Amino acid sequence: MGGPGCGKGTQCKNMATKYGFCHVGLGQLLRQEAQCSSWRGRKIRDIMLQGLLVPTGVILDMISDNMLSCPESRGFLIDGFPRELKQAKEFERIVGRAPNIVIVFDCSMETMVQRALCRGQVERRADDCESAIRQRLETHYTMSEPVLTFYQQKNLLRNILAEEAPENIFAKCCSVIESLQ
Repeated sequence: MGGPGCGKGTQCKNMATKYGFCHVGLGQLLRQEAQCSSWRGRKIRDIMLQGLLVPTGVILDMISDNMLSCPESRGFLIDGFPRELKQAKEFERIVGRAPNIVIVFDCSMETMVQRALCRGQVERRADDCESAIRQRLETHYTMSEPVLTFYQQKNLLRNILAEEAPENIFAKCCSVIESLQ
């Protein structure tokens, strides 16, 4: 978990490669769907451009479809999820248990804005314009607080300071993953 631009996607890709996990990148799934000309794709695109959250049912359907497509995986890294408490509780109900761990990438708002703006230029992402980024950050901070409390009460949170170079952050991620094995 973490705000847009905190490095979730980068670190999840690295961990998936090293440990044989399936990386379920919620943002990527949503952007792919938003490019479709279907009714759902158009609806998701409109919601994302406003910096708002896509409804829980749609999110859970997309995540479960993606997880089911990786039956050989040693585990799953679900990047950018849950974004609200309802999603966390519904996911646990469907899966039948809590996640093994929840990594939170802590980063300043300005660092996240700058990273997301750079990413938007490189990847040409419509949702990485400054106004949408700031709205997404505001939404993230408001909605994630109850989720963080929920997982903290279950002793599942592991916070990683994500202001450093990606390789230093990855070393911290590896320490967290290896402490579980």
